[in-house]
Amino acid sequence: MREVVLLVFDVYFYAVFIWVILSWIRVSSVHPLGRVQVFLDRIIYPVILPLRRVIPPIRLGAGALDLSPIVLLIGIRLLRGVVARLL
Repeated sequence: MREVVLLVFDVYFYAVFIWVILSWIRVSSVHPLGRVQVFLDRIIYPVILPLRRVIPPIRLGAGALDLSPIVLLIGIRLLRGVVARLL
């Protein structure tokens, strides 16, 4: 049971990491890579949107730097560590 829970945290961590990398690439939603993006959007947006409301992007000239994925990745690792000690 412990290994399964920790595996879920690890898979979600890497899913967020891949989601960040894929956000730099624009492809059609019918392309296989686009389908991966759509799937990752569906599992990550429910978690990342509340973070984005709390952590506004940092303005960098005409663009902005969204720190919420970094906070989410750190949070996943911290939560994984806490759960690993409790189980």
